[in-house]
Amino acid sequence: MSHKPHQGCYALITGASSGIGAAFARHAATQGAALGITARREDRLQGLARELFADHGVSVDVFPQDLSVPGSAEALLAQVADAGRQVDVLINNAGLSVASGFIAAPLAQQKAFLELTVTTPTVLCHGVLPTMREKGWGRILNVSSVMALSSGGKGHTLYPGGKAYLLKFSQSLNAEIREAGIKVSAVLPGVVATEFQIANGVTDTPSKPGLFTQSPEQVAREAWRRNDKGAEIIVPGLSAKAMAVFMRYTPERLLRTLTRPVAARYYKESL
Repeated sequence: MSHKPHQGCYALITGASSGIGAAFARHAATQGAALGITARREDRLQGLARELFADHGVSVDVFPQDLSVPGSAEALLAQVADAGRQVDVLINNAGLSVASGFIAAPLAQQKAFLELTVTTPTVLCHGVLPTMREKGWGRILNVSSVMALSSGGKGHTLYPGGKAYLLKFSQSLNAEIREAGIKVSAVLPGVVATEFQIANGVTDTPSKPGLFTQSPEQVAREAWRRNDKGAEIIVPGLSAKAMAVFMRYTPERLLRTLTRPVAARYYKESL
């Protein structure tokens, strides 16, 4: 029998119905972890649960939730507790963006973004950490974006700020609880071939991984491996690493000059 290093662990993954979240679920299953998967689309979650059980024999709990709704993160934690589960690995992956100009989108959409990107990961971390601390072991991966390092641009107004929050929150949390045996990482993918790109108007993203585009599976594998080794910031893939170095070390004024015309290519005044 092959060794499965996370046999007996329970991984809770948000945004698991497709893309990076589904890739994390599949990779966790190969490691022997039991799973809790959550997203809005229950039919996709159920299909993924059947696949993972058939392929890997792991148990999978399906928790349909729209985590952009206030109170939904607390409801998810209650569902996990009612199922008799304790979370050993938390992957905050669920994400969205508002592609239009800031005032062109209803305030409700902007608040939903903040709920999903800022409040939900914060609530879930706060909810699972006490048990992790008691056990002296835990893993948390917060999926941010390389855009957390950007200067912002036209459209997707809250996106860089929300992702920067996840980056700094992860760093502070890791500094605070690392000695308790808990490893927290911010994951900063670059361009990934997922439905997220198309949904947000980036229709020229290749459908297959290449020199400048990763697959969700590549992101999940590298992030899982490097989190387990204790990396605080994980930028998966060479192209994303190059983008991160460029954005981190280019003077701010020059960075704005070079990157904002690129953002403007995808700008939509209204939805």
